[in-house]
Amino acid sequence: MGKINIHYNRESDTLDIWFGNPLDEAICEEAGEGIIFKKDKKGNIIGIEKLYISKTLKVSNSMPVEIVVE
Repeated sequence: MGKINIHYNRESDTLDIWFGNPLDEAICEEAGEGIIFKKDKKGNIIGIEKLYISKTLKVSNSMPVEIVVE
């Protein structure tokens, strides 16, 4: 598996997990309560967005904004 990018946006209270290139995003599909699948033009899931993440996980101001896992 390639690089995984995890990005927390404090302003919008969202957590994005990308296992594809975010620039390839063409379609967003709601998958459930507060879960969005990010897809490329072919319909492959290249990322997942979790809305209102602070209601699901304990989030602190010391949490890093971005993490890259290779």
